[in-house]
Amino acid sequence: MSKFPPTVPHSLLESIESPSDIRKLTLPQLTELAQDIRDLIVQTVARTGGHLAPSLGVVELTIALHYVFDTPLDKLIWDVGHQSYAHKILTGRRRQFGTLRQYKGMSGFPKFKESSYDAFETGHSSTSISAALGMTLAKDLKADRHRAIAVIGDGSMTAGLAFEALNHAGHLDKDLIVILNDNEMSISPNVGALSSFLSRKLTGKTMSRVKAHLVEKLQISDVGENILNILRKSEDSFKSFFTPGMLFEAFKFNYIGPLDGHNLEDLLEALETVRDNSQGPMLIHVLTKKGKGYAPAEKNPDVFHGIGPFDILSGTPHSTNGGATYTQVFGDTIARMAEKDEKIVAISAAMISGTGLTKFAKSFPDRFFDVGIAEQHALTFAAGLAVEGMRPVVVIYSTFFQRALDQIIHDICIPNLSVTLAIDRAGVVGDDGPTHHGVFDISFLRFIPNMVVMAPKDEQELQHMLYTAVYHDGPASVRYPRGPGYGLPLGESLIKLEIGKGELLCSGDDILLLPIGNRVYPALEAAEGLKKIGISAAVINPRFIKPLDAELICHWAQHTTRVITIEDNARQGGFGSSVLELFSRRGLYSVQTCMLGHPDNFVEHGPQSTLWQNSHIDVPSILRTAMQLTGKGP
Repeated sequence: MSKFPPTVPHSLLESIESPSDIRKLTLPQLTELAQDIRDLIVQTVARTGGHLAPSLGVVELTIALHYVFDTPLDKLIWDVGHQSYAHKILTGRRRQFGTLRQYKGMSGFPKFKESSYDAFETGHSSTSISAALGMTLAKDLKADRHRAIAVIGDGSMTAGLAFEALNHAGHLDKDLIVILNDNEMSISPNVGALSSFLSRKLTGKTMSRVKAHLVEKLQISDVGENILNILRKSEDSFKSFFTPGMLFEAFKFNYIGPLDGHNLEDLLEALETVRDNSQGPMLIHVLTKKGKGYAPAEKNPDVFHGIGPFDILSGTPHSTNGGATYTQVFGDTIARMAEKDEKIVAISAAMISGTGLTKFAKSFPDRFFDVGIAEQHALTFAAGLAVEGMRPVVVIYSTFFQRALDQIIHDICIPNLSVTLAIDRAGVVGDDGPTHHGVFDISFLRFIPNMVVMAPKDEQELQHMLYTAVYHDGPASVRYPRGPGYGLPLGESLIKLEIGKGELLCSGDDILLLPIGNRVYPALEAAEGLKKIGISAAVINPRFIKPLDAELICHWAQHTTRVITIEDNARQGGFGSSVLELFSRRGLYSVQTCMLGHPDNFVEHGPQSTLWQNSHIDVPSILRTAMQLTGKGP
């Protein structure tokens, strides 16, 4: 196994400018190419961070797909897209690969604007089969005989959307190709009956041994050649009985597999057969190893699923020099609360470590539930628990909560159930870009009746808000950002906050700063800067986005007559909008109000500090806006 020295010559890889170049290579050269690609991926991600283990696991599969199919005319759709690094390298972006996930550089996910080979933009799971089926139908209507190929992981198959697409595809009976990339992992290890079923498989060698044994027994018996012919005709059914083929054949898919996803010869042969002979929907079951070829990633694939910069030789992440993250504070707090209350249960959607629930899961296995990549189910499941008097806490990244909006409204808020939504990664998250930024949750939660929405200014307040949410009689949500807190001491006692009550952090006469969540401390810093140039700024930490502390906010708005709202969320329908609605209801038409937040476009990837600056919600932007609004300052 390669130790990946600091500089590895990629002589063969450097000759590859497009998939047409790899079709000229011999099988030994393709194997060499796979190693070159792995070396480049590891070296690059060690510097930039990224989704290492998923991309290392599909190198041979990527080479085989581009070798066999006429991409980009044949459409290759990567589910989620975090496994697309080899695909990017082979499709003319090798020279740009060093800019992976860097500001203004290459995205970590497929993007239309990057390449015609990126057939569909992805970042959330389980969309590939639906998209590929749509493309297949469109090609059929246009009499275009090129194919659409969806590559979906077994983790993504835990989502209902994938099965909705399988059901529709089987009904339509079109020439759709689905590659099931089975590595027994999503981000955390897969859970559920489907995962267990997919793991109940025989290797090709074992299957051959079983078949040979039966044939041998028949040949020495009186049954004769006629029975052997019957056996041969029923071979596919025999195999499907021992493999997941029976499941997919129930959806009217033809099934091939399972295949060794790291054996290029077998992959090429199977894909060429499907390309030249298949009719109707086809599923090819491929077994791969997440993190293949890099020992630390093979040993800890969940850690290396998405990782920051790290040391290549040891696999040790570089220090971030930060304190406890909001995620860690959440995890420690909910575990501490669960020690005292047996009604508290925690629910994850395939993100145990990423959401800080590892400690809870180990301490309270009977009260922890990982439902897989099934956010809709997670919310309605939580509603069922709440009906029976439990106190469920559903912790999901902000961007993934978007997938379960109807369940929040229909199953939790209409019946007014006591379910806590712990919204991790609220606000911009950095290098993963627009599919992962959590900049819409304020907008889509605050319009729902019965829902309480909170945002802590620091990690201390997160503890108290979590306690408040869990023991609130009704739905409550707490949104908190990615990254470290402020290093504040965390007390043993937890306080139940009064719903809808904010706090005045400093008084002032010229302008009112209304920041929410992670914008509170920048606003306080801006207030100090304004004081130095003769502008007196009041600062309120609203704590609650819904319900607002109307009396506190309106009093200081009338006193200063100028207000700036600041939020790490889209301006449209966000916190600032709620303040303007409040002023309208109260008839405060003379108050000048400026809303700072993310504009009406998707925020690209880049460092959080850069993205805050671009959207004018950093300290210099607050200072500049305050000077413009007051007409004071240099």
